[in-house]
Amino acid sequence: MQDFAAIDFETANYRPTSICSVGLVIARGGEIVEREHRLIRPTPNYYIRRFSEEIHGIFYADTLDAPAFPEVWAQLSPLMEGLPLVAHNKNFDESVLKATCDNYGLNYPGYEFYCTLSAARRHFPKQLIGNHRLPTVCAHLGIDFTNHHHALADAEGCAQIALKIL
Repeated sequence: MQDFAAIDFETANYRPTSICSVGLVIARGGEIVEREHRLIRPTPNYYIRRFSEEIHGIFYADTLDAPAFPEVWAQLSPLMEGLPLVAHNKNFDESVLKATCDNYGLNYPGYEFYCTLSAARRHFPKQLIGNHRLPTVCAHLGIDFTNHHHALADAEGCAQIALKIL
């Protein structure tokens, strides 16, 4: 796979519509050509300490003045037009995207969605038994990866994995 959009969402709470951050990495011709990161005012707009402090470090105050999802999506979706999406654990990111589009009455374009988590499990069933998390797969493939759970860092790590094994 040479042309795709790697995407990662962070949520503020247990509701799939509570996107507070999105990272997007565009690959064309096997090269990363664009990186985008946006904070988003989540719906519903409350944070759970476990998510905000322990996982991604985004707080209520960080997104209070951020745009809502429809505005951000209007800016980012043209960058992905005609491209398949890739995520590490696509079940999470795809369900969050679908739920949020539905919440705002936006059409979900029916993206072709690939999963680097599933691909890593297929490619490395014995080498990474029981742990195919993004940092583990990146380390196994020699991909420089820091700042796990920052949406752009996660999208970038996912893109690098996709370029190597998809």
